[in-house]
Amino acid sequence: MKTNPDSQPLLDPTYWLEHHGDYLYRYALTRVRDAAVAEDLVQETLLAAINAYQDHEGRSSERTWLVGIMRHKIVDYFRRLARTPEFQMSSDEGSEDVNWFEQTGAWRGHWREYQAPVSWPVDAIALLESKEFWETLERCLSCLSPQMAAAFTLREIEGLSSDEICEILGVTANNLWVLLHRGRAKLRYLLEAEWFRGHRPAALVTDKAPLQMKVGDFPPEFTLPAFAA
Repeated sequence: MKTNPDSQPLLDPTYWLEHHGDYLYRYALTRVRDAAVAEDLVQETLLAAINAYQDHEGRSSERTWLVGIMRHKIVDYFRRLARTPEFQMSSDEGSEDVNWFEQTGAWRGHWREYQAPVSWPVDAIALLESKEFWETLERCLSCLSPQMAAAFTLREIEGLSSDEICEILGVTANNLWVLLHRGRAKLRYLLEAEWFRGHRPAALVTDKAPLQMKVGDFPPEFTLPAFAA
């Protein structure tokens, strides 16, 4: 970023890709979990910024301003995704849900032994630094349906409101609640089975190929409370 001694700092597009490209790519990849889509979003963000940089008022840093543009591009991506047949068909997945509770006998209505929540006796900071944990999380996220993954991402990572997410995904408030409830439950179950209990559950594993991501691909704002909710 160049500076103007008479006014506010001036944005310099010639340095954006070099200075911010990797960060923007990791930011996008964390949210869309598709390398090709993340690359496209970086290009769209930089092109939009080039067309608008002369209107930048200097109230935020260059990177913050670029991330703000990318957030709009990510929302547009999910809005387009929500209109696809594959996404719309993924809503009817009740038959694939894990049966969390006993259905018969004296323990009817109680958690099944290997599906009940367990405490997470870990140092959260250390866990977030673990490459193996992030690889496990990546596999678990890939097991969610497109609707569940999108709802979880927009709510827990992007921090959007329920009304905003309903508009983006074209779902009702009740449908969103169901998506988030099932998504959180599946993620918690998968994380506990694969990480905290040390085995991989066959019931929820899909044939989707896992993405190759590194610990550094996840920005620091991505935290654990969403899974324990």
